[in-house]
Amino acid sequence: MKSLFRPLVVIFAVLTALTGLAYPAVMTAFGQAVFPYEANGSLIEVNGKPVGSALIGQQFDAPQYFWGRLSATTPMPYNAQGSSGSNFGPTNPALADEIKGRLDALKAAGTDMSKPVPVDLVTSSASGLDPEISPAAAAYQVERVAKARHLSANDVQALVDRYTSGRQFGLFGEPRVNVLKLNLALDAAQHG
Repeated sequence: MKSLFRPLVVIFAVLTALTGLAYPAVMTAFGQAVFPYEANGSLIEVNGKPVGSALIGQQFDAPQYFWGRLSATTPMPYNAQGSSGSNFGPTNPALADEIKGRLDALKAAGTDMSKPVPVDLVTSSASGLDPEISPAAAAYQVERVAKARHLSANDVQALVDRYTSGRQFGLFGEPRVNVLKLNLALDAAQHG
């Protein structure tokens, strides 16, 4: 029995050192050296203070701001420690209630409801943390945001266009708009 015990302990110690200490240390050093912005949370700062991350959405529900996707995380929206989708199927009444709630909120905020509503404005994402919306979802909100801020719709649309990112490497994903960056740009344009 002793002849089996010693190799097991040695293998356990070596694997623990490799996978629990060496690998994380090397990956942390690599991330800090090559991708420091991303490795440190992709924080967005205003006047030297962090106001959010480019990678995690935030709750915006005031009419003068663009709204992101709904978040199904608990106990609060966009909780990075509880990343998850709602897992509601298309026939689940809770999904219909979620969609109806967002439609009611859009209507109450003064959104023109005569146009089809982009799906990413009324459904939550798989992670519950999406920081971005589609250009169609942003365009849908331009009139409401412009009216609430007393700006021209053309000026607001110009900011949406400026903060729209294309496909990665021209091939992957879909065009998207980072909601936090766009809302910060709106604040800066109005106050600056």
